[in-house]
Amino acid sequence: MTQSNVFVTQPFLPSLDEFQPYLEEIWANKILTNGGPFHQRLEAALCEYLGVPNVALFSNGTLALITALQSLRITGEVLTTPYSFVATAHSLTWHGNRPVFVDVDPVTLNMDPSRVEAAITPQTTAIMPVHCYGNPCDVDAIQAIADRYNLRVIYDAAHAFGVQCHCGSVLNHGDLSVLSFHATKVFNTFEGGAIVCHDPKTKQRIDRLKNFGFVDEVTVVAPGINAKMSEINAAFGLLQLKHMPEILSRRGAIDAAYREGLAGIEGIRCLPTSGQKLSNHAYFPILVEPGYPLDRDGLYQRLKDHGIFSRRYFYPLISDFPMYRGLPSAQRSNLPVAAAAADRVLCLPIYPALTAEDQQRVIALIRGA
Repeated sequence: MTQSNVFVTQPFLPSLDEFQPYLEEIWANKILTNGGPFHQRLEAALCEYLGVPNVALFSNGTLALITALQSLRITGEVLTTPYSFVATAHSLTWHGNRPVFVDVDPVTLNMDPSRVEAAITPQTTAIMPVHCYGNPCDVDAIQAIADRYNLRVIYDAAHAFGVQCHCGSVLNHGDLSVLSFHATKVFNTFEGGAIVCHDPKTKQRIDRLKNFGFVDEVTVVAPGINAKMSEINAAFGLLQLKHMPEILSRRGAIDAAYREGLAGIEGIRCLPTSGQKLSNHAYFPILVEPGYPLDRDGLYQRLKDHGIFSRRYFYPLISDFPMYRGLPSAQRSNLPVAAAAADRVLCLPIYPALTAEDQQRVIALIRGA
């Protein structure tokens, strides 16, 4: 029997029969975008589900990051992590900010608060950390530094849908938190994103900025962009939200099975869970360390040769790409922990439809190397 390929992630897709009534309602009311009824319903539903006061939907997470920067009028330098998807730094560049890279913590691979203060200059105006793999940053330490230096904090929370830390939703920390609803995420709307903010006035500004800066038909108050979520995307999000308990339960079971199956393999280190109240098990990264028979790329290729398509999230570092490597903060000597992680990390397949048989095949290939 031919075995099917297994990818690092696949989107959860409700049945077409479930989606049909939503499509019929959109066709009947003839509202396709511009903050229609499904858009409004999804914003309200997400506020309730996530435990946050305000959600502004976007067509994708990158535009949400750029708009978050614009809404807070961020200028100058922004401290961020090199260990992330490149959109984190790209959003800063698009907005005219200069990213300053700060090394990460060796356990969580999140921005290391102990290294933040040394990176602050008179030009620094904000910090943009990432809740890497959905594990919360040290939000209290980061906020204390931000308060001391009068800096804004915008969290790239692309991985952190539904995650709770010691005091509730991790999305309530910082000035703003930005989510991605891309098809590869735990919760998706095909393409999409959102900004979580604390007060209605800030949401009003964000909503205007994502719609060209319009206030009404004849009034434009800012050079906004077109970043609105369509009604079809919003409707899909509403449907997917109904399935979140089973999605998270299945991802948790897969996470636990990996930890059991990979335990005791010399040179294979699973990142620890961070002890948060609620994890979304967004990714399952391992670090391939000395003592394992293959290096990371060798294991990557072994899995690929057997139809297992893992991903090296995050390799290369953002700071290694040509548009950033000339920055003083991008030197690998400044980022030893992030550089070591990037050379060793491998994210294994984790998604609700991953079968126990396919997962055991992944584990067997790693054990048998």
